[in-house]
Amino acid sequence: MQVSQIVKGHLTKKIEKPTNQEMQNEYNYLLAEQLTEKLLVKGLITEEEFEKVMVKNRQSFSPFISKITSKNLHFRWR
Repeated sequence: MQVSQIVKGHLTKKIEKPTNQEMQNEYNYLLAEQLTEKLLVKGLITEEEFEKVMVKNRQSFSPFISKITSKNLHFRWR
């Protein structure tokens, strides 16, 4: 199945349906982000350490979400 992206009424490009592995990577990335955020909130790691871990997470999991968000934008699970 292919999904088409429509922006302001215009077809921009076809977006391939993610594979099971890509979906698993996405889940793993979001879980790792949640856990890392909890460490930050509890004061167990610094903001700098948080950013370093998140860079590694993006490299390890190659999530789709990291392709559409900036490097410094993270969801906060507070």
